[in-house]
Amino acid sequence: MHGGVRAAVAYGPVARTVALRLKYGGRTAYADAAARLMLRHVPDAATLLIPVPLHRRRLWWRGYNQAALIATAIARLSDLPVDVRALERHRATPPLRNRSPRERRATVAGAFRVSDAGRAAVRGHAVVLVDDVHTSGATADACVRVLAAAGAASVTILAWARVLADDDD
Repeated sequence: MHGGVRAAVAYGPVARTVALRLKYGGRTAYADAAARLMLRHVPDAATLLIPVPLHRRRLWWRGYNQAALIATAIARLSDLPVDVRALERHRATPPLRNRSPRERRATVAGAFRVSDAGRAAVRGHAVVLVDDVHTSGATADACVRVLAAAGAASVTILAWARVLADDDD
């Protein structure tokens, strides 16, 4: 369904601390640090960066989208374009933490769409879907489905950290 999953680090105590402080602790400078380590994992053929979106209520509550901060930092370092509005989370979803892979897939099913303007931006591009942590793949897979349906030539998933075991924060 996608061109693979790439991550800068395996999810462990240090990666967890960075991800949680970025996501919930307001430590937005961690996005730049993550981006520097993620840069070498950007596919050579990439033509567009798109972050995994937050629902507007969660964005309002948190004040920023950590995946968008990371994607924007990668864009600055690589000169690749980033589109933070092409992909939308139009339906609010509860946190996926402590849910089984099946529950995660069901929770995010139908939660994402490509905006009308995003369709033109995505069509024909080798998209890199940027996220902070790749756990079960439910969110990324839901995003990949709508990006592919909108005409993306390919989608590669790029995360700061990837969960390799049963640890699913």
